Amino acid sequence: MKTPAKRMSDLVSPRQQRNWDWRAAANFIAGGAGGGLLLFNSLVSVDPDVIRTATLLGLMLIGGGLTCVWFEIGRPWRALNVYRHFGTSWMTREAVAALILFPVGALALVTVQPALVLASGILGVVFLYSQARILAANKGIPTWRHPRSIGLMIATGLAEGAGFLACVVSLSPLPIGPLALTFLIVLIAVRAWFWKAYIAGLLADGAPEGALRVLTGFAPRFVLLGHVVPVLFIVLALAGLPGRAGLVFAAGLMVVAGGWMMKYTLVRRAAFTQGLALQQLPVRGGGPSGPAVKPGWKAVAGV
Repeated sequence: MKTPAKRMSDLVSPRQQRNWDWRAAANFIAGGAGGGLLLFNSLVSVDPDVIRTATLLGLMLIGGGLTCVWFEIGRPWRALNVYRHFGTSWMTREAVAALILFPVGALALVTVQPALVLASGILGVVFLYSQARILAANKGIPTWRHPRSIGLMIATGLAEGAGFLACVVSLSPLPIGPLALTFLIVLIAVRAWFWKAYIAGLLADGAPEGALRVLTGFAPRFVLLGHVVPVLFIVLALAGLPGRAGLVFAAGLMVVAGGWMMKYTLVRRAAFTQGLALQQLPVRGGGPSGPAVKPGWKAVAGV
């Protein structure tokens, strides 16, 4: 039988959130990658077939993510209310960006006009940025609200988009130049830096112990499979090994898969609530009060 102190600790300690399930995670997973893909497709692609394939894939990713989160709503048609709060809600801004993106992207898909392709890329990165701000705006989840989560979400969306584009190009007759592969390595390194900075920020500022256990346990696999191995494959491709297109495809796919696993981990497994804290422990009668307590949190020196 639990003691009263133990029962009280269970009530006030952080708990894993249950409001956003895999469907909400899928919106961040697919939508961010789709926005990054549309951006790099507008900046890099020159072949009409590659542009059409990448545009279609980007729109499908964003549309698939939004469809998942739409089905998560108990009354789906209430989703139209999201358009009422453009001045205060990043979710509204994400929805408005998508509303403009789909017709622009459809025209770019049909016509392959450079201005329309560029416009779809700009709207894709606006969508990606809005998603990053949505996560950070959830102040009740410490791992989401940390300011470094914004840079991490943007960095992984861009890396995933470039990874998807590398996959598309590797399946086409077009050769992938060394400059493009070097740029992909840079994006992988940038994401790794933002990931390291994000974890360091959580450790320095404090976070629920459960969330930190999940993230630090996931980190070695994410760094190895999402960064080190893809970079190795790209280096082998740059060195001229046989099966160059296959190496690039595998590298791009691993960059995407690593980012998707990270976002699922962040949105579902490491999403612990704030919990309760006391600035000082009350006492009955006279005497000094006790020290501050924050059950379930990693202690931070000086706090």
